[in-house]
Amino acid sequence: MRTKACLLAGAALCALAMPASASKQNDTLVWAISQEAPSIDPYYSQTRESVVMYRNVCDNLLYREPKTGEYKAGLALAHRWVNDLTLEFDLRPGVVFHDGRKFSAADVAYTFNHVSNPDNAVIAQSNVKWIQSAEAIGEDKVRVHLKEPFPAALEYVSGPLPILPAGHYDKAPPFRAGGQGKAPKDFGAVKTICTGPYKVKSIDPGEGVTLTKHDRYFDGPRPKPVIGTVQIRTIPDLDTQLALLMTGQLDLIWDVAPDKAKQLQSRKTLSVKQVSISRLNYLQLDAAGRGGKTPMQDLRVRRAMNHAVNKQAIAKGLVGEVSEIIHAACYPTQFGCTQDVPRYDYDPEKAKKLLGEAGVPDGFEVDLYSYRQRDYAEAVIGDLAKVGIKARLRMLQYEVLRPKWRSGEAQLIQGSWASYGMNDTSGSASYFFRGSPDDLAQDKQVIDWLTVADTNTDPAVRKENYRKALERIAEQAYWVPLFTSAKYYAMSAQLDFTPYADDLPQFSASRWK
Repeated sequence: MRTKACLLAGAALCALAMPASASKQNDTLVWAISQEAPSIDPYYSQTRESVVMYRNVCDNLLYREPKTGEYKAGLALAHRWVNDLTLEFDLRPGVVFHDGRKFSAADVAYTFNHVSNPDNAVIAQSNVKWIQSAEAIGEDKVRVHLKEPFPAALEYVSGPLPILPAGHYDKAPPFRAGGQGKAPKDFGAVKTICTGPYKVKSIDPGEGVTLTKHDRYFDGPRPKPVIGTVQIRTIPDLDTQLALLMTGQLDLIWDVAPDKAKQLQSRKTLSVKQVSISRLNYLQLDAAGRGGKTPMQDLRVRRAMNHAVNKQAIAKGLVGEVSEIIHAACYPTQFGCTQDVPRYDYDPEKAKKLLGEAGVPDGFEVDLYSYRQRDYAEAVIGDLAKVGIKARLRMLQYEVLRPKWRSGEAQLIQGSWASYGMNDTSGSASYFFRGSPDDLAQDKQVIDWLTVADTNTDPAVRKENYRKALERIAEQAYWVPLFTSAKYYAMSAQLDFTPYADDLPQFSASRWK
């Protein structure tokens, strides 16, 4: 087996070869990722790989069923709105954390109070800025107080707000000399302890993460874990991942290119599944000039860039037939999302004309930053080059790109966004255009409309304000919306695994056949 793998992928693969094989025989599911997850903390590491891991390790007050989107009892058995600014939860008894501590209302209050304190600088402030405070009402009841009405609160409670034990961050180390971070301590360095179906056994930088099942996991709507160990291996080269899968050293890989997926479908030892996922792809333009003077401050240039990209060709060629072209800064199924906004057809000649009108008839040079889907970025660069815009690709890990993005150094970004799984436009347009450090437009009118939409309890008012904001974002061409994502998963035929549209693999729902 090792010899065959070497022939398929060369010496690099041999160096990566595992000391033990994957699969059913040793009850270890081995999944490969291409980007390292330096931490799996739910609030201080936000790569998609990190999110997948903490969602398997942690629980929320509410559990959102992945097939239907229905809210079910999680760590809370019941919830109610006391008024527009107060949510109350009755907690599930008998739950224990991975280290054996008993779960109670004090843990919920601690978690929400820590993450909502701006001084603690969680990465995604938009996920927590609606929380004023939380208080324990005895051991089994907690109240969450809101700063303002926030009708999408339950979406967030069921998604990017898992519960940690009280005092979890108290012993966080200081940042290393020269390290970056606005938080007072390196909170992301604390080992993640939660109540979820899997617990963290080890994190090995450059190698991967090992999870083992939580034997005392409670009976509830979320599947109890069956597979004993989940090993997540960091393997940047996708061809190496394929070779290891074909030789039985991996059980599961994702982001398989469509052409490779078709090749694998004929192998009896493998299974290939495709799923349309709630992730949108985009180009973000520094319209506000936060990084200094740039041609992209000119509306005509931004519109030219929209006309220059052949979205349809990229989507069908690199994603697959289930991918949809998008025109607005939101995912089509999200509450308040409308795709009925100004549109930019693929028209290179019109793009050149607009560039000429803007005073840059020969185009300009710019760095295109990206942290995933290199093939999408390269295709975009090819299209931009046809109209004279010379984009240099800068592929970085997300943790490295984020400070460049927020400081203004990165003026053109190719990215993808899954809204933390939130089926609400507050998770997409509001994240990028409501005045946060991630907002490269800083349009006061858009910010005002999104604020009304995010905080009003009347669904009609919310929809109307989202519509106005999305129309202006498109009219001003602050983004180049591209297309929705689809994902091919390839896996061992011995593995019973179901991918879902939320793009969050559930290891506890997986079984050996």
